[in-house]
Amino acid sequence: MRAIWKGSIAFGLVNVPVKLYSATEDHDVSLHQVHNKDGGRIRYQRKCEVCGSVVDYEDIDKAYEEEGRTVVLSAADLKSLPAEASREIEVVEFVPAEQLDPIMYERPYYLEPDSKSPKAYMLLLRTLQDTERVAIVQYALRQKTRLGALRVRGDVLMLQSLLWDDEVREANFPSLETDVKISDKELEMSSALVDSMARDFEPEQYTDNYQVQLRQLIEAKLEKGDSIDTEETFGVTASEGEGGEVIDLMEALKRSLDKKRGKASAGSPEEESDDGATAKAASKPKARVKKA
Repeated sequence: MRAIWKGSIAFGLVNVPVKLYSATEDHDVSLHQVHNKDGGRIRYQRKCEVCGSVVDYEDIDKAYEEEGRTVVLSAADLKSLPAEASREIEVVEFVPAEQLDPIMYERPYYLEPDSKSPKAYMLLLRTLQDTERVAIVQYALRQKTRLGALRVRGDVLMLQSLLWDDEVREANFPSLETDVKISDKELEMSSALVDSMARDFEPEQYTDNYQVQLRQLIEAKLEKGDSIDTEETFGVTASEGEGGEVIDLMEALKRSLDKKRGKASAGSPEEESDDGATAKAASKPKARVKKA
């Protein structure tokens, strides 16, 4: 991995030099655009609307427009901001991890100690572990002042950027104000379905099927060209699935439970979800809705 930022964590009067690394990577197959008539590569150009010239990236400034007035901001202008010049991850406070709403979490980064002795780094790591707290921090990265959560993952400090409070939208849906009556039996069967699907989360058990199938498609077209057969390539027909619309919620729950119990008794591996029947049932609960 290559460090994308170097600075230090300011923990009271304690200074912890660190290197910042992206903790995630994209596994998607990289595709580019081509003209469907002749296969020619489609490329985008940065073109000036005034002189019509194609502009190199280093010759581009940024601008802000308001009520017909435009302010041009050069790279030097942006670098002159005090926050941009800061190389510190400032610890502001320590909070219980459960107080952080998961919707606020953004991109994760690993922090590596960047000094001859990692003692200060390990002290902060052990302190976070022992107090079971998360450090709320502020820092600047890529021309933005950011809010973050400093926490422990395994034996490494991790910085996770957070959304600012005003960046999280409120969910205001009139449809949720409808008075819905849920019977004890429906809740009991729904809970039983949850219990039948309950297990420890093992992320390595899940696969990005779209990317796997996309690679299969690419390999098949490399080998056979455009004359490929969907069933031969993927082992299924394009329309394969259960189909049918289930309107009655109780019936959907019952069928889902029977399906899970049947698979368990047969000793076959369980499917990841039964969204098909349940989701379709939940979309039209006509007989179950009562207005207040």
